[in-house]
Amino acid sequence: MKKTVARSSRGFTLVEMMVVIVIIGILAGVLITQLSGRADRAKVEATRALITQISAQLDLFKLDFNKYPARLEDLLTMPTDVDPKKWPPGGFLKKYPKDGWDREFIYRVPGTKGQPYDVISLGEDGREGGEGYAEDIWNSDVNKK
Repeated sequence: MKKTVARSSRGFTLVEMMVVIVIIGILAGVLITQLSGRADRAKVEATRALITQISAQLDLFKLDFNKYPARLEDLLTMPTDVDPKKWPPGGFLKKYPKDGWDREFIYRVPGTKGQPYDVISLGEDGREGGEGYAEDIWNSDVNKK
């Protein structure tokens, strides 16, 4: 007596397995492409938010001491040329700020573009200029939007 095996219990053929693997590969490629763009966009938005925060603290420093600090470090530790009575406990920033790509901001006093100071991130590529995610991010652009 010969047993017949139903087709549904025989398993997958090699062709069926290959089709599934190709479909999974295509979906993974699309997903990775979508997520990498979102990560880059998140770094730009985080950098813009940090520039806004730094600008606010620079303006508070100016209100307290009637001048902008010479360096960003002066927002963390009290410079020797300011009135210690006006220095806020903990300073103006808790830690030294870095952009979304973990690089230091460029800070200049006096600023350009009609600003009293410049706070600049060089974007993804870390070089001046650039387009897209490599574009420089300036406080003068962030604060006017």
